Amino acid sequence: MDFDLSEEQRLLKESVDGLLGDAYDFDARKKYMKEKGGWSKAIWGKFAEQGLLGLPFSEDDGGFGAGAIETMIVMEALGKALVLEPYLATVVIGGGLLRRGGSAAQKAAQIPGIIDGTRSFAFAQLEKNSRYDLYDVATSAKKKGAGWVIDGEKFVVLNGEAADTLIVTARTKGSQRDTNGIGVFLVPGDAKGVAKKGYPTQDGLHAADITFTGVEVGSDAAIGDPEDSLALIERVVDEARIAMCAEAVGVMDESLKSTVEYLKTRKQFGVPIGSFQTLQHRAADMFVAVEQARSMSMFATMASDFDDAKERATAVAAAKVQIGKSAKFVGQQAIQLHGGIGMTMEAKIGHYFKRLTMIENTFGDTDYHLRRVTESGGLV
Repeated sequence: MDFDLSEEQRLLKESVDGLLGDAYDFDARKKYMKEKGGWSKAIWGKFAEQGLLGLPFSEDDGGFGAGAIETMIVMEALGKALVLEPYLATVVIGGGLLRRGGSAAQKAAQIPGIIDGTRSFAFAQLEKNSRYDLYDVATSAKKKGAGWVIDGEKFVVLNGEAADTLIVTARTKGSQRDTNGIGVFLVPGDAKGVAKKGYPTQDGLHAADITFTGVEVGSDAAIGDPEDSLALIERVVDEARIAMCAEAVGVMDESLKSTVEYLKTRKQFGVPIGSFQTLQHRAADMFVAVEQARSMSMFATMASDFDDAKERATAVAAAKVQIGKSAKFVGQQAIQLHGGIGMTMEAKIGHYFKRLTMIENTFGDTDYHLRRVTESGGLV
């Protein structure tokens, strides 16, 4: 298996690294965090100008026809910069559901707005008691004429407060934990009956708890089969997990670099603390953990094209397990090696650890995915 980047992929990496290096230092991030919705519309526009928002879409839809490797490159760069903008929610998840399940009319209506940066999305999936089970859906979608009426509650919807369009999972038939009878619906963010309660999350992003009360949508709101969309949801959520693995690698890589730099400059007893052998060993262990995570992120990226759904899901779960283990180790070591300053809001290393913690708990934590791998007969 060839893990070397092509010339086009190297150029993409240089391009996105250059953009974020110029526009996304730690102080700039603090400013963007204070903007409406918790992210910068100007930066989002720059993403659009560089074509980053159109990468995974086909040329027929106005995109560039890029694949999982290109998404990995972008997500790793976004992780290094602790980017706040909703690339995961809009391009990876929203765009993924449209690419894999949307009708021609839905693609024509929605994808151009994603590509040019005028439209952002949020995935309203998590419910109060559902934990990580994608099929645990109590929110209902009932037929009304040719359309649907949606009722229910969704929680911790990333970008939910600012999103122009919500993509909502809702049950069209069956009981709460049935694996069939689940649909995916496009709902305007300002639709009548939609109530949002926005708040910042621990890692500096913004989310919302959203209540749907008699929200009416047309027959064209359903993405794919409204009674059998679980396989579509699982496929796109696996792609989101793969993207987050790459983001976590970027966060860990930058955490390691920041820690090594601190060890070189922080002095004790008149010498840099990086000269102490014990701390060198801990930094070396961090490096090993990062490289283990990088290898599994690459493996998961390659697995995104597996035809066998079970094989793909097991590979992604295994990657999420390693990412979770490495993230916890690297984050804890980075904080400890920074000492007291690592616990302050002014030091960026703590913000890296917060982001790693949130990634570990999104779409299944380490224990959840370890159980998935074990049940499939795999080993980690």
